[in-house]
Amino acid sequence: PLDVDELGRASWALMHTIAAYYPQKPTHAQRVQARRFFDALGDLYPCATCRADLRADVDAHPPRCESREALAKWVCERHNVVNEKLGKAKMSC
Repeated sequence: PLDVDELGRASWALMHTIAAYYPQKPTHAQRVQARRFFDALGDLYPCATCRADLRADVDAHPPRCESREALAKWVCERHNVVNEKLGKAKMSC
């Protein structure tokens, strides 16, 4: 298995890629599935501390699944929350 740093990088790459390919005008079903994905990630993420942080963040700031731009910005904002906790530079959203 990946160590926590590798897992984090791979997970962010996946989430940013999902957002980049998410439909500009998603169907209702696509919006529901995107929300389910992030909810599941908050329940199943292999790192317990990261999982708890993600779950709390998703609960406080639900995924914005109404468009590609909204989801991409939401993922970027969530990434910046983690970067701030880790003392890393923020990205431009």
